Amino acid sequence: MTTFVLIHGAYQGGWIWQRISSRLRAQGHTVYAPTLDGCGDRKASMRPGITTETHGQEIAELLFYEDLKDVVLVGTSSGGMVMAAAAERAPERVARVVFADALALFDGEKIRDIVKRPASIEGDIAMGPNREDAAGRLFAGLDEATKNWAADRITLHPRACFYEPVKLSRFWGMPWKASVLYCSQAPNPGEAHIRRSCDKLKGRWHVIDTGHYPMLSTPDELTRFILDA
Repeated sequence: MTTFVLIHGAYQGGWIWQRISSRLRAQGHTVYAPTLDGCGDRKASMRPGITTETHGQEIAELLFYEDLKDVVLVGTSSGGMVMAAAAERAPERVARVVFADALALFDGEKIRDIVKRPASIEGDIAMGPNREDAAGRLFAGLDEATKNWAADRITLHPRACFYEPVKLSRFWGMPWKASVLYCSQAPNPGEAHIRRSCDKLKGRWHVIDTGHYPMLSTPDELTRFILDA
């Protein structure tokens, strides 16, 4: 059996992986879906200084303190960058990296280079959509019950994760077993960005005809991809 660590994206928490976690556990796998600092159910810890790198360090420390080995890391959206930061810090514990319609920035790039639409709420420390924007735009393609369930759980995300350049001095030059998923209905990060990362990693390419939240819209297909990657 395999150990999976599922890393959420912006405005989310570990909650977004519930449908994938339950499917993987039902097959006997071990699954961690942590909520990152300042996000989701940890929103009370929001403060200055939370970055992609501090999030990556959190995941690396999870691998160490739980003594996890041969781990499959799965990152979605901005969680792709957290995954890369964690893998760079603990490569000896990582068997495979899976980018699930995820951002995959090179060293010195920032999310705002790719995702440029202003957030409906933007402060000095945190930013994100309000509930109306989340339901009407982010989750617009989901069924009504899922859309409302997800919109109720949206939280702001640390601003620095969007505006500070990522620091990945080694990740892209290291040999990874990688799989890369593109969701063809998602405007961001977009096919060109995702293909670039797949080419750089010499990874396995896969497409799902869905929006940016395949863990909510097509959980069976995403689970198969994660397992078969």
